Amino acid sequence: MKFIEQDIKGVWVIEPQRFGDKRGYFSEVFKLSEFERHVGHVDFVQDNESLSSKGVLRGLHFQRGTSSQAKLVRVSQGAVLDVAVDLRHGSPTWGKHVAIELSAETGRQMFIPRGFAHGFAVLSDVTQFQYKVDNLYDPHSEATLRFDDPALGIDWLIDSTAMILSEKDLKGLSLDEMTPEFLGF
Repeated sequence: MKFIEQDIKGVWVIEPQRFGDKRGYFSEVFKLSEFERHVGHVDFVQDNESLSSKGVLRGLHFQRGTSSQAKLVRVSQGAVLDVAVDLRHGSPTWGKHVAIELSAETGRQMFIPRGFAHGFAVLSDVTQFQYKVDNLYDPHSEATLRFDDPALGIDWLIDSTAMILSEKDLKGLSLDEMTPEFLGF
């Protein structure tokens, strides 16, 4: 596995090695010892999966306070643009983002530490998205950062008129509203 730390400290792209032959390929997508050697210790407690169609944009979601979650994300079918926004006050990269294309074809993954908002835009006809989290979901701590906040400057790689969004995502808060008191981390 190849671990590549991104411009925002703590965010990693992980490229598992694939061993192929006429039958297809084999790949280790997670190996605890390798993960801990590069990224550090994280106790993942739950695996989640979503299925989405082209144009779906999910995010930018996060959990506030002690419910904050680190995530290891990957695509097992299709392709997405995966985005993580640094909400750690005091960080030199606060309000900045990392945007990486993840696909079943490449097998790339992204690790997003606690203190980040996360979202993805579906680039293929159908996408199956999988992620590990290190903290259980708490509906009282859930929050959404506005996906199209001009302060973020995210190019989602899909036309805004073709985006399929939930009501929650349409009502996300601006970056200016992400105060230390509100975030709790």
